[in-house]
Amino acid sequence: METSSSTTSVDLAAHGHPISDFFKQPSCAEEWEQYMLTEEQVKAFEEQGFISGIRVLTDNQVDILNNELESFQSIGGEKRDLFYYYESNESVDVSKTLFHAIGGWRVAPGFHDLIWSPAFRMAAYQLLGQSFRLFHDQLFCKPAKHGGVVAWHQDFSYWTFTKPMHHLTCWIALDDSTTENGCLYYVPESHKWGLLPITGLTGDMDAVREVLNKEQVELFDKKVTNELPRGFASFHHPLMMHGSYANYSERPRRAVVLNAMAFNTLGNTENYHRLDALNSFPVMKQDEVLNGRFFPLLFDGDKEIGKLNVPKVNTGLLYNGQ
Repeated sequence: METSSSTTSVDLAAHGHPISDFFKQPSCAEEWEQYMLTEEQVKAFEEQGFISGIRVLTDNQVDILNNELESFQSIGGEKRDLFYYYESNESVDVSKTLFHAIGGWRVAPGFHDLIWSPAFRMAAYQLLGQSFRLFHDQLFCKPAKHGGVVAWHQDFSYWTFTKPMHHLTCWIALDDSTTENGCLYYVPESHKWGLLPITGLTGDMDAVREVLNKEQVELFDKKVTNELPRGFASFHHPLMMHGSYANYSERPRRAVVLNAMAFNTLGNTENYHRLDALNSFPVMKQDEVLNGRFFPLLFDGDKEIGKLNVPKVNTGLLYNGQ
């Protein structure tokens, strides 16, 4: 992977465009068609709250990202400070390990350019239904034999410092992700439940049951696995109930998550009850559009695809205030 000779900034957020040849970018509207989700996939997302099995990375690209990810494990100094959040072990269970970090796109060229993956951008545009920005990325790593859990949760329960609710999560496997090494699970149609209370991110996997009614428990017990080969992704709605169990296998389970938001998303920090958790995040002022170098515009539909016929979700059906 070759990076631009003009790329000298330590903070790669200074570059609101790809800085390497990691991905070949479409040069005209017709070249986006190869990445387009079908009408059936878009409908499945509306009905189930997620879709899966979308290839966004080649094996070689996965190798490059895993090498960068390995370097993050011992990172320090100025580069460490670029992360919005960095926890080498967030697991509540001291016998388990869960590496969780936010902001890798600011630190390494591969993760920086990942947010410009054409396959990710096309799908996100269709599933958000409009042009969008990066919200932030995340890294979740479970080592072999003692990888910790990510407890059942809804992403937007942690993102209420933004409004309206018009977000999308792309979960990308950096290892083959299976039931044995702690793959993601989804509860189909749980995105229709509304916003539920937070019951913890890395603790008791059954804690979520305490906030579910009888009908929701019945659906919860029909949860489905989201097994994925390395380089493949799933996309889910911000209210989708999801979680992943411990890794007892002989293989690691690494993943990168890209969180996207509608281009006109606003800050909603005025009455947010966990402001201390945002200390290392970019400033997000109340009722002001989240834009600028920390929230780059990743897809401008009018510019990228023009009059190309693209299946898109019904935003009024899926997202608040649209």
